[in-house]
Amino acid sequence: MFRLQGSKVLAVEMTGDAVKAKNGSMVAYDGQMSFKKLSGGGEGLRGMVTRRLTGEQMAVMEVKGHGTCWFADRATEINLVRLQGEKLYVESSNLLVTDAALRTGTTFTGLRGASQGNGLFTTTVEGHGQAAIMSDGPAVVLRVSPQYPLTVDPGAYIAHQGHLRQSFQSGVTFRTFLGEGGGEAFQIRFEGDGLVYVQPSERNTIAGDV
Repeated sequence: MFRLQGSKVLAVEMTGDAVKAKNGSMVAYDGQMSFKKLSGGGEGLRGMVTRRLTGEQMAVMEVKGHGTCWFADRATEINLVRLQGEKLYVESSNLLVTDAALRTGTTFTGLRGASQGNGLFTTTVEGHGQAAIMSDGPAVVLRVSPQYPLTVDPGAYIAHQGHLRQSFQSGVTFRTFLGEGGGEAFQIRFEGDGLVYVQPSERNTIAGDV
């Protein structure tokens, strides 16, 4: 069972089951726990090859046992997402903990206009269970509907789920309107029906001054 203690610490109560967590994110535990380092971002040989090609590296550990384990990372805000068989797309740096039963992988999200070829893939989490994702500041969940598509600054994007089509618009960012844009800039546009998670603080991206 996942529960938040405050907004920046995740408590996971385990009765012999397991979770997968960002390596080094465990801050305390009680009871009997075992820890095993895993290779994240995908499962099996295909996942390994995909990680090498995409740079979507994830240092992941498996935590298993009886008791309570607490997780946190750099005092970031933690947001709980419950999946009922659907797929969550999330930036690997924003993924903290998942139920061990959830499958993880990587998927191609489209050309983002970055000449380096990085950041073209994102991590996927799929199945039935809970995931904890991180945000710099309290995350906002925005609804996308066929009548109301959504455009997001890539530095604020965390994750999305649902039946959404993702496209990239180069040359214009929110900062461009303020005369602060530059470099190889773009926006992310979502159309369809689903949810998009954004954070109130922008991280640096590879697509120029966004």
